[in-house]
Amino acid sequence: MMSIEVLTGVLLVCILVSFALGAPVGLALGGIAMGVGYITWGDALFNVIPTTLEGTYFSFILLAIPLYIYMGQLLTRSGIGDAMFSASQLIIGKVRGSLAISVIIVCSMIGAMVGIIGAGIMTSGSIALRPMLERGYDKRLALGVIMAGGGLGILIPPSIPMIMFASSTQNSVGRMFIGALVPALITIILLIAYVVISCKLNPKKAPLDKVPEVPQTPKQKLLTMRDGGLSLLLIVAVLGSIIMGIATPTESGAIGVVGAIILAIFFKRFKPKMVQSAGLRAAVLVSVAMWIIFGATVFSNFHLLMGVQNMVAGFTEDLGLPPMMVIVLFQVIMLLLGFIIDEFIIVLMCAPIFTPIAVSLGFDPIWFGILMILNIEIAVQTPPYGFALFYLKGIAPPGITMLDIYRSVTPFVLIKLLVLIIVMFNPELVTWLPNKLMN
Repeated sequence: MMSIEVLTGVLLVCILVSFALGAPVGLALGGIAMGVGYITWGDALFNVIPTTLEGTYFSFILLAIPLYIYMGQLLTRSGIGDAMFSASQLIIGKVRGSLAISVIIVCSMIGAMVGIIGAGIMTSGSIALRPMLERGYDKRLALGVIMAGGGLGILIPPSIPMIMFASSTQNSVGRMFIGALVPALITIILLIAYVVISCKLNPKKAPLDKVPEVPQTPKQKLLTMRDGGLSLLLIVAVLGSIIMGIATPTESGAIGVVGAIILAIFFKRFKPKMVQSAGLRAAVLVSVAMWIIFGATVFSNFHLLMGVQNMVAGFTEDLGLPPMMVIVLFQVIMLLLGFIIDEFIIVLMCAPIFTPIAVSLGFDPIWFGILMILNIEIAVQTPPYGFALFYLKGIAPPGITMLDIYRSVTPFVLIKLLVLIIVMFNPELVTWLPNKLMN
């Protein structure tokens, strides 16, 4: 039997080769674990499959994933983006860079509703990118704020990677959702501050509108605020039902779906074709997500049973690092992984291995989970290979190059890295609110 160090090396090489060949992620991870496991264990490996299948697909927590994805698809087709943009613009008023500020706020909300980075960026970009470019905004600023706002979707509850973390580490989804609120708020404030300051220093980045707009009547303003408020109310209802103990995260997902349907009716967008297209798209996303979860869970379980946790713990002990430096080391590893794989796989591969070690060093698992989410958000947006960059390229106009996208995201990635460092050295920013609200 090969040692855990050799086994880890073999698994890593196999993963890199399979990804380079373009193999489906879930099937690649599961297939690699099965192949290497059979060579290592023989027939005994097949005992892992039924327990993994049961633990993956019969988890009440994971039932929330299709509900949140379906809610996101309904919302993106119900006019909620337009309603939230109009209300946001009305509140902010005529300030240089006001549209970019609106994009950060609204895109982060849309990203949260969708719950997945790629879908959040593509949905946000399809709504906001063209209006910004048409109004003369600097293309780097326009691209950057969409990436920054859409990427916040996994940090602002409800977040599918948070559900996956909680499920794979047996922690509270509700506590994670609440613990993420303060870091998310800090991030949004810093992003808006950057937009305001950079537009002040360089007014060419965000020219003021020269075409006079037809002023809205008080009644029109009231209707605009009402529509935007109703859209925001749905997010509050989903998260509030968890905080108040009225519903579990899974049940709150069902509340969100019903609320999305009610909003679609209210905005007069409710049509059988809209519901059908939302359902089909959600089904595709759920199928992809569940295959990835299953494949990654088989991979993680096999690796854990072979003793990777002891190997990592032993490695960190041999280095003689203080506890906080071990956490920093984990962050570096996850950042590097984010260059080649997406947020689902990083959570499912790293959470079961790193979290118990972090807890054994005396750290709070919810705090470590939020660090992981912050880290992943940065990793998948970091040039040159962060996969979220290619989602943005997919919706960008023909004249936008990858170099434009690399330059556009750099200041926003640095801001998010600053938030990660702040939260890493101030755990109470995550733990205070859940302890206060959930005792």
